[in-house]
Amino acid sequence: MTEQTHETLAASEHDIGPDASLLIVDDDGPFLRRLARAMETRGFQVEMAESVAEGIAKSKSHPPKYAVVDLRLGDGNGLDVIEAIRQRRDDTRIIVLTGYGNIATAVTAVKLGAVDYLSKPADADDIFAALTQRPGEKADLPENPMSADRVRWEHIQRVYEMCERNVSETARRLNMHRRTLQRILAKRAPK
Repeated sequence: MTEQTHETLAASEHDIGPDASLLIVDDDGPFLRRLARAMETRGFQVEMAESVAEGIAKSKSHPPKYAVVDLRLGDGNGLDVIEAIRQRRDDTRIIVLTGYGNIATAVTAVKLGAVDYLSKPADADDIFAALTQRPGEKADLPENPMSADRVRWEHIQRVYEMCERNVSETARRLNMHRRTLQRILAKRAPK
């Protein structure tokens, strides 16, 4: 059996289709390599990028059928990579990963064309399930609802995104001191 035939069989048994190209963009090198190996064993042909610039370049030269993009990268925002992919190919299934999960950026990512949004740490099984989920399938509901602190944090993030990440304007709209808002934005999301 040739390598090409083996890859095609692996792709069909996982139902990822004949085009199994996957671009993973994440600035966490060890996580990126681990995820790439895990996705290769599931039948994907993986390309890796560790920056926005590299992700955009690879998406322009070889627009992938699947993409996993970290939201916050060392040189910018993963949403720029999503836009670059969408300019070249509109059928790419894009999953956004982030350690700073919030509703506002999830909404922005979906508007740009992402099909799912996963908070880190997401394992390879969660990512694979999100990539291969059929249109119309619904994700399982979370077991634990958000805390009041998390809801407040989500609201602040939503307003911050609406103000195009302008801290002064966000503080004005929330009737909050700018420094207080900066401290809140610098912290991780509450549980």
